[in-house]
Amino acid sequence: MTFTIYGPGYSTYVRTVRMVLEEKATPYDLVEVDLLKGEHREPAHLARNPFGTVPAFDHDGFALYESRAIATYLDRILGEPRLTPADPKAEARMLQIQGIVDSYGYDAMIRTIFIQRAIVAARGGTVDEAAIAAARPKAELSLAEIERLMGAGPWLAGAAISLADLWLAPVLAYFRMVPEGRAAMAARPGLAGWFERIEARPSFQRTVPRLG
Repeated sequence: MTFTIYGPGYSTYVRTVRMVLEEKATPYDLVEVDLLKGEHREPAHLARNPFGTVPAFDHDGFALYESRAIATYLDRILGEPRLTPADPKAEARMLQIQGIVDSYGYDAMIRTIFIQRAIVAARGGTVDEAAIAAARPKAELSLAEIERLMGAGPWLAGAAISLADLWLAPVLAYFRMVPEGRAAMAARPGLAGWFERIEARPSFQRTVPRLG
C-alpha cells in the first residue's frame, strides 16, 4: 500500500494526517505543496482538490481531500491504535472537539493571531493589532471549552488518545509560539499538562515542521 499526502509540512492539517500515519506506524510519502508560493492554486494541485486546500491524499489511486475524511479513512483501514473511541459518548466528545478546532479555534489561533504575529511580522508587514484583539476572545474560549470537555483526561476524549488530540496538537504547537498563546496556555494547566503528553509522543516529534 502506498500513501501519499500532498501539502506543506508546515500545515497544521497536513501534520494531523501525518500524525495519524505515524501513530499507526505506517510509511507514507509527503509531496510538498507550498501555500506561500501559491502552489495550491496551480493546475497540478487543483486536479487533486479543486478548492485548492491542503492536504490532498492518495492511497493506491483512491483520492481524497478534507482532513477529517482522510483521517477517518486511515483509522478505519489501518491497525492499532484505534483513534476513534468505541464508546459512543467518547466518540461524540472527540467529534465535538474536532468541530471546535475546525469552526472556531483554527481561525482565531492560526489564521489570525499566529499569522499576524509570526508570518506578517517576519515578512516586515504591519501587524493587524485590531484583528488580533478581535480574535483573542474566541481563541481563549476555544481552549477553555476544550479543557472543560477534557475533564480529568489524560487525553481530550477520555482514557486513550484519539483524533481529537491529533486535531489540536499542531494548532497549539504554533499558538504557543506567540505571546497570546503562551498567556492562554499559562491559564490552562490541564491543557498544558495534556500538551506535555502529546508533545512527548513519537508521532508529534517526527512531524515537527521545518520553519525558517
